[in-house]
Amino acid sequence: MGSTPTTLRSAPVVATGYRYPTPTSHETLTRAVADLDGQIGKHMHQFVGAVGQLDLGEWEELHTRTLDLSPLFIPYVGYVLWGENYRRGEFMADLKRDMQRVGIDLHGELPDHLDPVLRYLDATPSPLPDLMADLPKAIGIMRTTLKKAESVNPYRHLLAATADVVEQAVKSHTETGAPR
Repeated sequence: MGSTPTTLRSAPVVATGYRYPTPTSHETLTRAVADLDGQIGKHMHQFVGAVGQLDLGEWEELHTRTLDLSPLFIPYVGYVLWGENYRRGEFMADLKRDMQRVGIDLHGELPDHLDPVLRYLDATPSPLPDLMADLPKAIGIMRTTLKKAESVNPYRHLLAATADVVEQAVKSHTETGAPR
C-alpha cells in the first residue's frame, strides 16, 4: 500500500463490506470505519450502523438477498457492463492477470467482483485503463438498480461509499498522468 495515495486507503475497508457476514464482521467493520472521515466515512458509518441493528442471521439473509442468488444488484463490474459475453471474459482475464501481479487474493470471487476490484485499486498506482474508464459507469448502474429494487436497503450506503472511492481513484489516476 505504500505507493497508493492516502485518499484510496479506504478502498479495502469498503471492500470488506461486500464479504459474506460472519460472527466477527460487524466488530471488524466498526473498528475499520472508526478512522474514516469525509463522505466515505459518512456512508460507511451509515452502513455499519444499519447492519448493526440486525442479528447475524438477518444480516446474512440481507446479504444473500442483495448480492447473491437473485441479487437486487449485480456486484460484478464486467457483467453489469457487458453481460455474459466475450468482452467481459477478456476484461476479467486482463484484470485477473494484473491482480495476480500485485498480489490480490480473490477470496473465491471472480476478478470483476467489487471486493477484489476495490482492493486492487488500493494495491496498484496504475490500475488497468479499461477499469478506470468503465468502473464509474458500472457503479452508477448498480446504484440505480438497487435504488429501484429496494431504496431503503443498507447496501445503498456501501455502494455510495464505493462510488466515492471510485471517484477518488479516477481523479488520482488522472492527476498522476497515468494513461486512461
